[in-house]
Amino acid sequence: MKTHTLPLLLSCALFLVGACTSMPPEIRNFSAVDIPYQPVSQNAETYKDAPVRWGGTVIEVENETDFSLIQILFYPLDRNGYPQTRKLGEGRFAVEVSEFLDPAIYTKGVEVTVIGTVKGNIERTVGNKTIHIPLITAKTIHLWPQSYREDNLYRYGPYPGYYGYGHPFFYNGYYRPYRFWW
Repeated sequence: MKTHTLPLLLSCALFLVGACTSMPPEIRNFSAVDIPYQPVSQNAETYKDAPVRWGGTVIEVENETDFSLIQILFYPLDRNGYPQTRKLGEGRFAVEVSEFLDPAIYTKGVEVTVIGTVKGNIERTVGNKTIHIPLITAKTIHLWPQSYREDNLYRYGPYPGYYGYGHPFFYNGYYRPYRFWW
């Protein structure tokens, strides 16, 4: 009977380890090098045709007759491929897609993760200034639902069951289950 429990335990362990990843499969199953934003924005021609996995928040969507162009404010990605919007944005990049992107779905501020290749630079006007931003040809755009951001915030603290110092059983950092501590 002991010989049968080892394979069962190993298969359960592998299943649990595989279930721990929460990166969506469409952005996980892509061999992309995490190239930082700054080198590409300074010289995109050097990184032409390099595969990238970038993310950020949508700034603007432009729909043309044959393609759509989406401008994104770059944020570094966390281990799940989600843009870390609590960090500083590093700059803009544009994503070219061969299909129509509905501006009602890709609204300003929505988080996305893009899988694609560097195509070069593109000129865009921001206010009265013309800037050059990296252009990515997208293979996949993952639109993060609002519930993902809400579910991953710590509502009470860094781990489940932690209520912080405002909870009635905590006083000056010590747990006190009773009114008087003798």
